[in-house]
Parts: sequence; C-alpha cells; structure tokens
Amino acid sequence: MSKLNFAIIGCGRIAERHAKHIQGMANLVSVCDINKDKADMLARKYNCNSLYRIDDLLCQKNNIDVVSICTPNGLHAEHTVKSLKAGCHVLCEKPMAIRVKDCGNMIIEAEKSNKKLFIVKQNRFNPPVVALKKIMDENRLGEITNFQINCFWNRNEEYYRDSNWKGKKDMDGGTLFTQFSHFIDLLYWIVGDVKNVYPILRNQQHQGMMEFEDSGAVAIELETGAIGTLNYNVNSYKKNMEGSITLFGENGTVKVGGQYLNTLEYQFIDGFEIAGLPESSPANDYGAYQGSMSNHDKVYENVIEVLTNNGAVTTSGYEGLKTVEIIEKIYKSVL
Repeated sequence: MSKLNFAIIGCGRIAERHAKHIQGMANLVSVCDINKDKADMLARKYNCNSLYRIDDLLCQKNNIDVVSICTPNGLHAEHTVKSLKAGCHVLCEKPMAIRVKDCGNMIIEAEKSNKKLFIVKQNRFNPPVVALKKIMDENRLGEITNFQINCFWNRNEEYYRDSNWKGKKDMDGGTLFTQFSHFIDLLYWIVGDVKNVYPILRNQQHQGMMEFEDSGAVAIELETGAIGTLNYNVNSYKKNMEGSITLFGENGTVKVGGQYLNTLEYQFIDGFEIAGLPESSPANDYGAYQGSMSNHDKVYENVIEVLTNNGAVTTSGYEGLKTVEIIEKIYKSVL
C-alpha cells in the first residue's frame, strides 16, 4: 500500500516535530505559512513544496490525504474546516479550538465531509499515564473520591515577546489552552466529566506580557462526586518544575508526576503494583523552554492505522471538544 500524503499548515516550532514524524512514516508533500521564510526553511529541510496561502495549498487536494494544523490556537477551527471542506482528513494540534462552538463546527464539517478529525493529545501515550488509565479501566483503585492536578511551569518574557500570538486573548485563549489543556484532557479521559468549578485566577508575574492569567487555583467537582483541585502557573523560577495528577481511591493512591507526567512518583494499591514501565520519551525542546512529552510519533502511528487499516481513533473530535468545554467553564466562572 502506498504511503499517505500529508501537508502542514503553520510552520512554527511544533511543525518541526510533525514534519520529522511524517517523513519517517509517510510523505510530506507541502507546508504552508504566511511567513515565507518559515515555510521555505521547513520545506528545504524536508524536501517538499512551500506555499504561503491556504487556498493555494488546498487546490492541491487531490495530492493531499491529511492536513496537519499547526497554526495559532485561534485559527485551528477556521483552518480545520477549510481543509475538511477541501476533502482532506485533519490532524489538529491542541487545543482543538478556543471556543466550544468552533469545536462543534469542526465536528459537523468532518461528518458532512465524511472525513476523519484527529486531535493531538500526545500525553495520553506517556507510559505512566497509559498504566494509570489501564488500572482505572480495571477499577483497581475503586471509587475515586479526591484528585489533585499540579502544573508548575516557566514561561519567561522572551516566550511572549518573540511571538505574534502567544499571550493574546484572541489567538492564544489563555494559559489553560496553550500550556495545560493536556492535563484537563487527562482528567476527563481518566477520571470523568466536570460538574462544577470554582476558580481564582491571577496575572501575578506577567503584567504587560499577556492578556490573561499566569496562574490559577481551581476547586473542581466531578459528575462522579469526586472533588479535587487544579493548581497551575507559568511562574516557576527559571524552569519547568512539575506536571502531575494524583488520584485518591477507595483501594489505592497513585501519583503520576515529574515535570511532564513522565514519572510514576507514588503508588500504593490494594493487591496490585504497577511495574515494568518503559522509559518515557523526552519533552519537546524549544531551546529557551520545554513543552509536553514528545509522543507525536504515536499520534501519527494512530492516524495512519485508522486511515489505512480501520483502526480506532485515539482522540476524537468529541473528546477534544470536552477539553475546551471544561476550560471554557473555568474561564466563564471567574467572578
């Protein structure tokens, strides 16, 4: 069977990660960015076409099976819908969008076009996260009564100064969208849906750099009755400190932590022990800062398996929407 043909829209830092894995598993046909230098640089490195207008890229739709959306958050919905209408499957970077309404439009268009819509949630593939999901599915912890999510990272002045969209409300959306949507996804995926939220949000160290909060403390009640907290900030001194989720159940307690949900920090489970975990992938390294775990290879393996061998989608459009819905609920609940 011939390899799938991919195109990338948006040639920023994360696009490099996408291009690397596409090249190893499929064909990268074209890249597109309004910044000609970025598009040309990525195209030269991966020996593909560079274009500067999305409409020009999508005119080649007969040569493109999948479009990977790597543009700023606020453009994900527009670019996804255009690509679906052009007859392409879409892999959209996180967050799916920054409004629930836009997520709904993306899902509707995928259904109308009879095309697949994949959402990047690479932290689902971290070995400790995989193990935690498995023991939850097996009900080894019993009823979850409490949980704690900690996200303490660093984003300095340079991070916002050197970007034309990060820190901007209309394109970035907020710290929960750009930095910590993965953690919201894992709460929903592993533990359950959110019923009520009680947030306190502040901009404490990034005045003049961003148009929203740099830190938050959120009390959360799940539909299951479990209660917990989400504590987050991008104010950790000089470097990322912690990204963790802790579950307290009737029959055990487990904490997956480290800087990027990459370490099984604590476990005490009745009659069971998580053992033999493979080593986690390194974090996405952007020089001045690091992002989430680099599992985009697993994301692309799933896309290809679904489209060539009728596999199951790892993260659906609906699950992407639920993450945005929970974040939107937090932001709308701020007094």
